[in-house]
Amino acid sequence: MAQAPRVVRTIPALRRALVEFGAATTALVPTMGALHEGHLTLVKHARKRARRIVVSIFVNPTQFAPNEDFGSYPRTWRADLAALGELKVDLVWAPTPTVMYPERFATKVEPAGPAKAGLEDKVRPHFFGGVATVCSKLFTQVQPDFAMFGEKDYQQLRVITQVVQDLNLTPKIMGVPTVREKDGLAMSSRNAYLSPEERRTAPVLYRTLKSSARRIKAGESIEAVLNVGRDDIRQAGFALDYLEARHAQTLQPVASRADGPIRLLVAAKIGKTRLIDNVAV
Repeated sequence: MAQAPRVVRTIPALRRALVEFGAATTALVPTMGALHEGHLTLVKHARKRARRIVVSIFVNPTQFAPNEDFGSYPRTWRADLAALGELKVDLVWAPTPTVMYPERFATKVEPAGPAKAGLEDKVRPHFFGGVATVCSKLFTQVQPDFAMFGEKDYQQLRVITQVVQDLNLTPKIMGVPTVREKDGLAMSSRNAYLSPEERRTAPVLYRTLKSSARRIKAGESIEAVLNVGRDDIRQAGFALDYLEARHAQTLQPVASRADGPIRLLVAAKIGKTRLIDNVAV
């Protein structure tokens, strides 16, 4: 049985652990726990970049609105530690909310640019402020050389890349391709919420993205393709938040392939579960 990784929960303990790393290159994998193969793939990619791997596990309250699932968000601590032990992770940084946001905490990072693209920010206006603040704190606390983020949360990846650039923070942000189930569904901790019937329907999002990307590559009108895709998603039983074609770097709208590299992004709810996904064109 693999040995469980070292866990630290306070800033002084974290600093002592990092001093022990010395000059070794360090990669951070930020997570909210409930780890699945997508998270573990981030760890494996981190191992290719750095000698020391730190995984943070922190369910960040500031990125949840009052009507969202902070209280019920899956928490699987023992299974998470076991999985990280198998991968020989060097350190787990698991602060409590009071450590991360102590009494009288009063500073917040408010990102713009990709964070104001009218995608996730339109549906969840609180979200990227919470993400940018907690990631800025994690980068300051751990001082990693690299930080690994999955491409499934593509707007988040672009936002964090911009924040690091704008604030001259330490890590090089590394995007890792989305890990999928055999039927194409992007792996997500929230997939655990899906009923069996909803789980069978969920891959419609990925199939629609792939079909739309092929048609756009073939020269069809972007807006016409998206309209068909939106209808297909709704007819499958989803409540659609958006299906959009955006510039892959800026996330600004595009009208044709000539406007630059394109990313298709989708968010939709089935039952009580909200799913997001994206593909390159």
